[in-house]
Amino acid sequence: MQLSDRFAASEDVVARQMEGETVLLDLNSGLYFGLDPVGGRIWELLAGQPHTLGDIADRIEDEFDAPRDRIANDLIALAKELRERELIVPHGA
Repeated sequence: MQLSDRFAASEDVVARQMEGETVLLDLNSGLYFGLDPVGGRIWELLAGQPHTLGDIADRIEDEFDAPRDRIANDLIALAKELRERELIVPHGA
């Protein structure tokens, strides 16, 4: 997975804010997945429209106080996990 990869939120996922975190419900499996505030912001960006991971990293860097390399590494790790759980889907080629 690379920063140039483009993803969108799966249409089969419902997201809600609950007590400071974003909770995702996969309607296909019935499983829940929780995101911290940064992960929740990433989800908001993906749910709005497809984005490259690089675009998301740029936005997170602008909005949160963290080094770019850490943002990129954490973002890729989260995207891998969300993709494995089919909560996000590749968009475009």
